[in-house]
Amino acid sequence: MPTLTQLLHNVQVLDTHGDLAVEVGPIRFDSRQVQPGDVFVAVRGAQTDGHQFIDIAIKNGAAAVIYKSTDQLLVTNHQLTIIQVRDSAEALGQMAANYYSHPSNELQLVGVTGTNGKTTTVTLLHQLFTRLGYRCGLIGTVENRIGTTVVPSTHTTPDAVRLQALLREMADAGCSHVFMEVSSHAVHQRRIAGAVFMGAVFSNLTHDHLDYHGTFAAYRDAKKKFFDDLSATAFALTNVDDRNGAFLLQNTLATKYTYGLKKPADYKSKILENSLNGLYLQLDGEAFHARMIGEFNAYNLTATYAVARLLGMDKLPTLTALSDLRGAEGRFESIAHPTKPNCVGIIDYAHTPDALEKVLETIQKLKKKTSKVITVVGCGGDRDKTKRPLMAHAAARLSDQVILTSDNPRTEDPAAILHEMEAGLQGDDIRKALTIENREQAIKTAVRFAQAGDIVLVAGKGHEKYQDIKGIKHPFDDKKVLEKYFQE
Repeated sequence: MPTLTQLLHNVQVLDTHGDLAVEVGPIRFDSRQVQPGDVFVAVRGAQTDGHQFIDIAIKNGAAAVIYKSTDQLLVTNHQLTIIQVRDSAEALGQMAANYYSHPSNELQLVGVTGTNGKTTTVTLLHQLFTRLGYRCGLIGTVENRIGTTVVPSTHTTPDAVRLQALLREMADAGCSHVFMEVSSHAVHQRRIAGAVFMGAVFSNLTHDHLDYHGTFAAYRDAKKKFFDDLSATAFALTNVDDRNGAFLLQNTLATKYTYGLKKPADYKSKILENSLNGLYLQLDGEAFHARMIGEFNAYNLTATYAVARLLGMDKLPTLTALSDLRGAEGRFESIAHPTKPNCVGIIDYAHTPDALEKVLETIQKLKKKTSKVITVVGCGGDRDKTKRPLMAHAAARLSDQVILTSDNPRTEDPAAILHEMEAGLQGDDIRKALTIENREQAIKTAVRFAQAGDIVLVAGKGHEKYQDIKGIKHPFDDKKVLEKYFQE
């Protein structure tokens, strides 16, 4: 077991009580998991404050307690080692990195952040580098992967201890590269503290997570801190076409690079053709065909290519491998109707107004003039309420028929969420909108409305295989439900 002194390397200690040379077991931030000899780090979270459970950790046998300087600590057990630090969340990340012997130093770790496109970009990177002959790790919303082995994912970015443990598994399994999604929550909560990034990518920034961050500026600044913390040996790649792209890289020490479709960039793409059969691009001066569809995927492909080049990959092998990739599950996945000619169903994770608009704008560009677009969409409970009317408005504006339905209501009343969505409907939007709370019935109705040549978009849940209602995750898969009613 390491000593507490070893674990506190790179941690700013303000005050101590007890022996720093004491040997300690695993690091815990959940007091219920503490066992005799463990070190307990009290971290304030979004819902609960770990400082309230220090006494439970002590009763469970904690050998040491780490707590934040701004929190008053009342401990009468003077046999305990107590450490006061400036930021206990930061300390947790650094200690976890020390405990697992700094696995990111053995890997080429690249993080992707932004509102939309994170999952697709890290998935493309993992697929691409695997095709190029490397053993890679993936950390993301849909799943984690160690080589080709799937490890279940519960968060976009794991907590600090789990992240370092996962990186250690990847390093020990012989992975050379790891591509991970970096959420704004993870940056703000310092879950990535202690991880050393070879590079970072910014995709875009739109309306999301204001329930957590409070303001768009705070959300943007959380993303920016990811780049602020990069070292001078890293690279920072930004979307030059996004108005926040340059701002996020303003104070980074990393070497700056740009990618985009519209403005001059270090890595530039141009869409030559966009159809339901895929994209035909001019990418970095070369003609290039991809299986993926839509302008948003042109950005994801360009970012993926740019990262590969910045990591030393050759141009032509990279383009050849990239042309055959399919992206992430639940991201613009299409299903053909078995009996209605040219009737297509599309499953997409779009759960922000901007993402929904981009998907529907792509569909509008690809569909025939006589084709109708039927959209099924909802909004999650216990999340940003301000986007609910915006989602409904975007869906109605760009569809011929809209069915508002339940998403993951969580602890909220689904009917109340739908009422807030309906507030975004105006004029003609009201006449082409229908509200069906039951999600399966909503999808069934959309399929019955669809005729030959029409497109049914089921948005919001994508890869998810459940519906979260009152804390219970009920089995539900948009793709399977859509296929079921297509078959009928």
